[in-house]
Amino acid sequence: MSGFVSFVSSGPGDPELLTVRAVQRLQAADVILFDDLASGPILSHARPGADLVGVGKRAGRPSARQDHVNRLLIDYARTGAKVVRLKSGDCGMFGRLEEEITAVRGEGIGYEIVPGVTSAMAAAAAAGIPLTRRLTARRVQFVTGHDVTGALPEDINLAALADATATTVVFMGKRTFAELARRLQGAGMAADTPALLAESVSTPAQKLVRGTLATMERLIADEASDGPALILLGPLAEGA
Repeated sequence: MSGFVSFVSSGPGDPELLTVRAVQRLQAADVILFDDLASGPILSHARPGADLVGVGKRAGRPSARQDHVNRLLIDYARTGAKVVRLKSGDCGMFGRLEEEITAVRGEGIGYEIVPGVTSAMAAAAAAGIPLTRRLTARRVQFVTGHDVTGALPEDINLAALADATATTVVFMGKRTFAELARRLQGAGMAADTPALLAESVSTPAQKLVRGTLATMERLIADEASDGPALILLGPLAEGA
């Protein structure tokens, strides 16, 4: 007996940004394994009687081990349950989705991926800016601000990130931004490159703080909270 796993993207936090398909899967699920950032009002779409299982996953905080999450997915699906694995933002963006797909596929369990609104797109929308601009921002790049140890990745492509005609979005980068900024300036990025700190996007706790590559370290220290955040760099980050 084998169930089915839906990897569902919860979007950046506002339940109104869920896709129709995401809502349908939540309403039909027998069990929902949810991350910290994919909880709250979003779980109101779960049907009465569904099992709701928190599995952590928050940068810098104690989280469920990935092998434990994989095991839960398999064990629940083997009972014949409709399982939703609820992830924040778009589940394919820095969410360890591939490891979970590999686990269920290896057990012969069927699955689907339900895409969603990424926090990067929601942050740009909240700030009233596009992510691209003809001629001056032709490329968008998403990068993680830390590796498995919590440090800035040593193999990060500084030349690409320092491209003055790209919009760069740094996920989970508050703690390592000071080091990243120093490296980027060393790679040729101008100190006055516009920067935007976007915290808790689309939620009541949303905060947008504008600065530059050179000033963002201080702004993070002075104004950032412990909410999930993105840092946008590039010609569009200063806004209108």
